[in-house]
Amino acid sequence: MSYRVSPVGILRSCFKEKFAIPRQPQLAPAARGVLELLPPFDDGSAVAGLEQVSHVWLLFLFHQALEDKPRLKVRPPRLGGNRALGVFATRATHRPNGIGQSVVKLEKVEPGRLHLSGIDLLDGTPVLDIKPYVPYADIVSDAHNAIADAPPPAIALEWSDTALLQAREQAQRLGEPVVELIEQCLAQDPRPAYQTPTPERRYGVQFWDLQVRWHYPQVGCIRVLEVVREAA
Repeated sequence: MSYRVSPVGILRSCFKEKFAIPRQPQLAPAARGVLELLPPFDDGSAVAGLEQVSHVWLLFLFHQALEDKPRLKVRPPRLGGNRALGVFATRATHRPNGIGQSVVKLEKVEPGRLHLSGIDLLDGTPVLDIKPYVPYADIVSDAHNAIADAPPPAIALEWSDTALLQAREQAQRLGEPVVELIEQCLAQDPRPAYQTPTPERRYGVQFWDLQVRWHYPQVGCIRVLEVVREAA
């Protein structure tokens, strides 16, 4: 038996590549995006009443991780990528049907557009459904998860004077919290856990239309080196 689903909207996200996206929603409150609804859902009647809601669940497709052959076990980044667990014990992107879910903050509702923050979705992500977050039903006070019982520890982050000035200038241009976004995402140490970076090695990622570059001057510390606008 098979089913066919179609997206209700496409997310326009600050994250232009998978590297450095937070591994769970809400870990980077400064991460923003706009969900552009597709016809017929771009009619204002589809979101009537949603202005009374602070958060929503997004059901979406991991559109850059779809696979023909299902995986029974995966290696979650949270465990360093060297320990396998059953796929249903993880939130890894390699899903049997490529479906993900995230609870995100609803900042503003417009006909055909939802402004969101605390997102962890790649730009261009197809969203399959939107559901209001219901605190009395969705909060489970005695829930536990021994695999991921707390947020990942933050790594120390420092700025070069040049990079901080650049980030502040770009924040004014974009009207976005660029400094906070960089700090919140990089403090989660996006490099693969199996890598031991040297001070000479440079890392980079694109947020919005910005290229952010950094290195690890010492173990347990990130230094942001540059925040520049991508060439048109």
